[in-house]
Amino acid sequence: MSEDHAVDVRTLINTHQITPFQWMVVFFCFLVVALVGFELAIMGYIAPEFKRQWQVTDHSLGPVLSAAMVGLTVGALFAGPLADKFGRRLILVVTVLLFGLFTLVCATADNLTHMVAYRFITGLGLGGAMPNAAALVSEFSPEKRRSIIVTFVFAGFTFGAAGSGFLSALLIPFWGWRSVLLCGGVLSILMSLALLLKLPESIRFLMAKDTPAAMIRQSIRQLAPDLVLREKTSFYFSRTMTGEGDTIKSDTGGINLVLSARYRFGSFMFWITFFMGCALVYLFSSWMPTLVKESGYTVSRAAVVAAFFQIAGPVGSLFIGWCMDRTGPEKVLACSYVVGGIFLLGFSMAAHHFSSLLVVSFIVGFCFNGANAGMTALTTLFYPTSARATGASWMHGIGHLGAILSTFAGAEMLAMNWSFAQIIDSLTLPALLAALAVAAIGHRQLIENPA
Repeated sequence: MSEDHAVDVRTLINTHQITPFQWMVVFFCFLVVALVGFELAIMGYIAPEFKRQWQVTDHSLGPVLSAAMVGLTVGALFAGPLADKFGRRLILVVTVLLFGLFTLVCATADNLTHMVAYRFITGLGLGGAMPNAAALVSEFSPEKRRSIIVTFVFAGFTFGAAGSGFLSALLIPFWGWRSVLLCGGVLSILMSLALLLKLPESIRFLMAKDTPAAMIRQSIRQLAPDLVLREKTSFYFSRTMTGEGDTIKSDTGGINLVLSARYRFGSFMFWITFFMGCALVYLFSSWMPTLVKESGYTVSRAAVVAAFFQIAGPVGSLFIGWCMDRTGPEKVLACSYVVGGIFLLGFSMAAHHFSSLLVVSFIVGFCFNGANAGMTALTTLFYPTSARATGASWMHGIGHLGAILSTFAGAEMLAMNWSFAQIIDSLTLPALLAALAVAAIGHRQLIENPA
């Protein structure tokens, strides 16, 4: 390439072939999300063991199983603004180290009170890691491929959750439930060290913070080693077709930008959509095995139906991300929630045919898990660099309140003796609300930014 005194970094990222340096960032962020999936799923696999050892009731396990989710909600609300102020890389390293250390501490717990406290602190780290991984990987990705790359990274969550199950099956019979926590903690701490040594800071973030050109030049050389740079080469970010500058240099904090007049409506719609999406996924996945079993199937068959719901997640994430890069992303996500809601209505009708139940479970998991991953990708397109981590983190924090409340909602519906069909059919309402809210984001943008 020829020498230039000014380099448009946005155009460079969008037009340059993706380099091994960028794939390294994608790989690290995938592993971080996989570790979050591992950590969130781990208690479900080890709870029966310490329940037996400590002789506690099922009711007493509730706070243990939900403590990390509560911590995740709180952690997400704080970690996003901190990442927009101090950088994605630093907060990722700190949050991964935090949940790694407290996973080790959980292995030392000798009663439920200590375990709840330790899991809550673990959750603080988990809440900061996922949305910041999304923000970082999106800022190294070409805009035309950003959605599928972000959804690919979030597909790591399912792999991590499945990995904790396989590891538990291998370790618990020989070394007990504490060995699973020790293994998870060590893996996370090693990952935090690898991030500290190898993970770069976002170039967009560095430019938004007026970082000296020498540091930006070093990152550009890693990003595009074939680009010839001179000592006096300057760097800038071109604006998008709608006039948005991706590296808005503003003293306004991420929270203020997320709640500003320009982004407020979209932020509320993001929160509504992801709240409903998380409620759907967690209520469905938490209670589906019980509901299927009570419809007359064996425990093993109920587990297979639940597995089809989970397996569909990564497939749906990648397909929906691919579609989002090729057409209106809000339309794709709205359609996903609508189609998922339609097949929910068919779930009770398929209950007496096992093969049909598997197909419906797969399609519902494909739509809802895929759409939720797509929502994270959409936040990276919607918010500027100055507020991208805050926007993604707050959506995750508020959205996961839906996951927490859905577990109580499921218990209440069962307590009121709702039938299988009534519980499943009731989930079409949040699916419709999610579709309407995400569609409203696209409609509002068409009004504000007419072609």
